[in-house]
Amino acid sequence: MRYKKSRLQSAAFKEKKDMKVVVFGATGLVGTRMIQVLAERRFPVSELIPVASEKSEGRMIEFEGKRYPVVSAEEAVAMKPELALFSAGADLSKIWAPRFADAGCRVVDNSACWRMDPEIKLIVPEINGSILTDSDMIIANPNCSTIQMLMPLWPLHKALELKRIVVSTYQSITGTGQKAVAQMYSERTRNMGKIEVKSVDPEQDNAYPYPIDLNLFPHIDSFLENGYTKEEMKMVNETHKIFNDYSIGVTATTVRVPVTGGHSEAVNAEFKKSFELDDVRKLVSGFKGNTLVDDPAHLKYPMPIYAEGSDEVFVGRIRFDESQPNTLNFWCVSDNLRKGAATNAIQIAELFL
Repeated sequence: MRYKKSRLQSAAFKEKKDMKVVVFGATGLVGTRMIQVLAERRFPVSELIPVASEKSEGRMIEFEGKRYPVVSAEEAVAMKPELALFSAGADLSKIWAPRFADAGCRVVDNSACWRMDPEIKLIVPEINGSILTDSDMIIANPNCSTIQMLMPLWPLHKALELKRIVVSTYQSITGTGQKAVAQMYSERTRNMGKIEVKSVDPEQDNAYPYPIDLNLFPHIDSFLENGYTKEEMKMVNETHKIFNDYSIGVTATTVRVPVTGGHSEAVNAEFKKSFELDDVRKLVSGFKGNTLVDDPAHLKYPMPIYAEGSDEVFVGRIRFDESQPNTLNFWCVSDNLRKGAATNAIQIAELFL
């Protein structure tokens, strides 16, 4: 079924009143961060409506001193919410996002379901939030690795005109979910016990086909016919859509690493115009949402262990690519569960306030 834009408009959004807010996927890693960020940013919530799988229905979720039961998606629609934050996978988003939208509920979806739909806007608020209108009832939240790459690149693109991006990512296991975290710590326990872990435990419900502790693998999401993974092509396609510039060359290699704090990325960016590094640092640090950590003489550079729990994108190791003109390298780190997912989604909702 194709989604049709609803003509219904939320009175709560128009008048900035407290509203009923659904968190779809409330018991997952991103869903729990969404609930946390709603409280931190004092989003005007009159009632939280947590939605999760059948096995979680009836479980109580605490929010701002109150306890709310997990309900089914059908029950949530019937409660007439004004906002729904989705983080439950593309299959469920495809079914339920239009149901909520047609009932007058604005949906911000964290899955890949709607990102490349030409009728749905793909939003990083600091970059292209201005293109949203009141008629947008489903809004797509970009991939976490795309968001953090584009935050430092956007002010540079505006000033210097991007020509090509080459990126390698080092992505946290939290991007896969709770099952991946459980797998890594189970393997770590065995490794600390001096049991050599070179294959997954067949008795455990594993997230990955190989051990992740003391290991990494260049495989995030499924492989495509062109030899790239879906994760890699997301970074290509989403960059073009968010920047509204399909002339930029983008190529990516995405790697899963045994880290929980956030994603890291090594970015090589070629521009049409020349630049000085001091100007690059000023452009990056002057853009809201970026924090410069670039003092290699004192061993100061971004690391995921310090990014965890923050909404910033930390940028450092800024240097010329000495192999060709108008090109630089930098390293950026961000908490993928927050700015890469939960916080960005709630920032989108805040634009309508």
